[in-house]
Amino acid sequence: METQLDPSKDDLPLMANTSHMLMKHYILDLDVDFKSQVIEGSIVLFFETGSSCRKVGSSVEGACHPQSDETFKIRAFDLCHIPVTNASACSSKTGYNDFAVCGKGEKDTSDKNGNHSNRAQASGISSSKKCCDIENHGSEDFLLVLDCCDLSVLKVEEVDVAAVPGIEKFTRSAKLTEGSEELGNLRNQIVHELVTLPADRWEEQLYYYTCCSQAPGCGELLFTTSTWSLEIRKAGIQIPRDFPRAIRICYKTKPEGRSVTWTTDQSGRPCVYTMGSPLNNRALFPCQEPPVAMSTWQATVQAATGFVVLMSGENSAEPIQLQEGIFSWNYYVTMPMPASTFTIAVGCWIEVKRESVATEVIKNDVISLPFSEADFRLVEVGCGHLEYPCRFQNPGAASQPVIPHRVFAPWCLRDLCAEKLLELIPQCLSAAHATLGTHPFSRLDVLIVPSNFSSLGMASPHIIFLSQSVLSGGSHLCGTRLCHEIAHAWFGLAIGARDWTEEWISEGFATHLEDVFWAAAQQLPRDEAREQQELKALLRWQRLRDEVQNSEEELQVLRPKKENTGETSESGASIIKHGLKAEKIFMQVHYLKGYFLLRSLARRIGEATYFTFLRTFVQKFHGQLILSQDFLYMLLEDIPEQKWYGLSVESIFQNWLDTSGIPKPLLEESRTWKEGRLVQQVTAEVAKWIQVNRRARKGSKRKRGEDEVAFQKLLPDQLVLLLESLLEEKTLCPRTLQCLEKTYRLQEQDAEVRHRWCELVVKHKYAAGYGAVEKFLWEDQAMGVYLYGELMVNEDAKQQELAHKCFAAAREQMDMSSAKVVAEMLF
Repeated sequence: METQLDPSKDDLPLMANTSHMLMKHYILDLDVDFKSQVIEGSIVLFFETGSSCRKVGSSVEGACHPQSDETFKIRAFDLCHIPVTNASACSSKTGYNDFAVCGKGEKDTSDKNGNHSNRAQASGISSSKKCCDIENHGSEDFLLVLDCCDLSVLKVEEVDVAAVPGIEKFTRSAKLTEGSEELGNLRNQIVHELVTLPADRWEEQLYYYTCCSQAPGCGELLFTTSTWSLEIRKAGIQIPRDFPRAIRICYKTKPEGRSVTWTTDQSGRPCVYTMGSPLNNRALFPCQEPPVAMSTWQATVQAATGFVVLMSGENSAEPIQLQEGIFSWNYYVTMPMPASTFTIAVGCWIEVKRESVATEVIKNDVISLPFSEADFRLVEVGCGHLEYPCRFQNPGAASQPVIPHRVFAPWCLRDLCAEKLLELIPQCLSAAHATLGTHPFSRLDVLIVPSNFSSLGMASPHIIFLSQSVLSGGSHLCGTRLCHEIAHAWFGLAIGARDWTEEWISEGFATHLEDVFWAAAQQLPRDEAREQQELKALLRWQRLRDEVQNSEEELQVLRPKKENTGETSESGASIIKHGLKAEKIFMQVHYLKGYFLLRSLARRIGEATYFTFLRTFVQKFHGQLILSQDFLYMLLEDIPEQKWYGLSVESIFQNWLDTSGIPKPLLEESRTWKEGRLVQQVTAEVAKWIQVNRRARKGSKRKRGEDEVAFQKLLPDQLVLLLESLLEEKTLCPRTLQCLEKTYRLQEQDAEVRHRWCELVVKHKYAAGYGAVEKFLWEDQAMGVYLYGELMVNEDAKQQELAHKCFAAAREQMDMSSAKVVAEMLF
């Protein structure tokens, strides 16, 4: 590995040498054990090499085959789990007597990192610094480097794909008989033929992937691990072309692994789910983490009776009983995506269903957009992605406003989910379709995750995680967050960032689109939608201003690598700048600056023109990875009149993406937001409360009915603005706070409102509200992190005691990054 890739404590390394070998498909066969809090099993990886792999993520020409949702249901026998167990695939009974697998409940005899090494120490492999010279100027063996941490790797072996019955069909072409007859080359040629099958043969391809994954091993490979990588070699193989294209890795996770969270759900039952950040999936399975390693996958997961396995998959998996008390769940994906997008959640979830079939009718089959009557005529654009069964070329998918969807939750939240989510999901999906067109994915599961989940939501292919915090109060927070995560289907998943430091490509677009989707879902008139969005802009402006004032400047830059964005080392390895900084996870600068940039562009261009362009952009770039300039250059090319106003890619980089602080164009725009009708209503209400507080401080006892104050009913975002405005007051007396809480029934409001109420309680040491703070810190962990800091900064003994008490109760199950940030505040 190149010496410049020296990961510091703040930068996350992507070690995989994707330029040498590129993962095309992987198959997981896993067993979830809640008693030991370990996921154990194997992953089979299929690779390609050569120049054909180097164009992933760029616009490459290729046929695009339509996908039929009807034919997309794989027959049960096609992908059923062939009865070859993990024990036979990964056992030590393969003729290598110097190797032993540590089974469940057995004493672990591995090294201090929990990894066996297949005689690696004797071979002299010590670290990635001894990467081979792929031009073969030296005598070093080629090293396959995978991203990996917090895993116990038990064994690595080559898979004998040539032993699969019927595989001969992949060796019959003339080009295969001209090469070497060596069996190793034959296996590699089989894998090459398999991974390059045309998209219309996807069923056959998945079937043979399954068969190959269960073929016997044909020789162990030498391996060693370091903090961030798994390095594999085959003795005597010095160039990637000759390295095995199909390998099996037997491994098990560690309970403390940072890619998975073992916890209990809100009903007290055990569950496990993947986190998504900052390490993505490298502590769940060895993989290639760089985004360019876009691959398809299959997974078979075994769990005990009563557990439900949800996963990123195009099929709605049905459990198959393997033996008494053990069920198997099978999922697959045919759209190539980065390994970081894979998600799994195993728990005693229940599916939340409507009571009556009659209520399944979607009320809003046609949703009108709030900004104009744009007809969204598209220029016909051929797909530019690698070949896969693409929904964008399927007329049936294009005319489907609401994709099939399910809701899962712990038992105790079933009724709340039925009340909130079942009606909102089709409205939000339909609004998204009206805005952007074809849904990139054929189905959607929505899961309410445990209370220790560190954000309000997370989107993955075919599945969305939502925090329980979105369920409280009215439908506003739940609807906006649902719209945000649905938007990620297009921006973040179907279109991904080629460099992970450009988070704004995912989060900025989703934040901007959530407002548009939510306005359409509510069927708001155009003027009303604009008013609400102006209010939201003011709230986000205040949040961005505060974050800029209270964070490191280097963390405020949306392109921290600037002109080097997207560049990697010769091997394909790179780093994610500041990827391991715990506080960065809670920052919203990428969301907010990205949102304001897109909002500014839409206003300048005209929203109808902008969203027509956005649909064209999605049509062109779906299934691909992009950099900022791909979006910006196409925008200016399609709408050249913007150049007349001095708008250029260079100016956008300079003002918005490459510098810290508040963008200059935003400073000018922000002055207008306080003039909106909804904001003016809040301003009037704030003045009333200041008067109430003055009277309360004087202690005057008014007669009944004298000087009664009539307060207006406010929208949730107006309540947030009201409480933020009152936070600026130096003193609010207990009587005022009591009246405030009673007037707006604050403890029944959504989490955004209750968070501001808790801030007021802490600032003014309102002891009667400490119960609300304690409840918030336990039930709304995704939002409560910085409340701990507020409790400590006042240097009040009771508040500090409350902070320590809440942290002690939640720490064991708290998200690791959250726990680290809170611990720094408290200790």
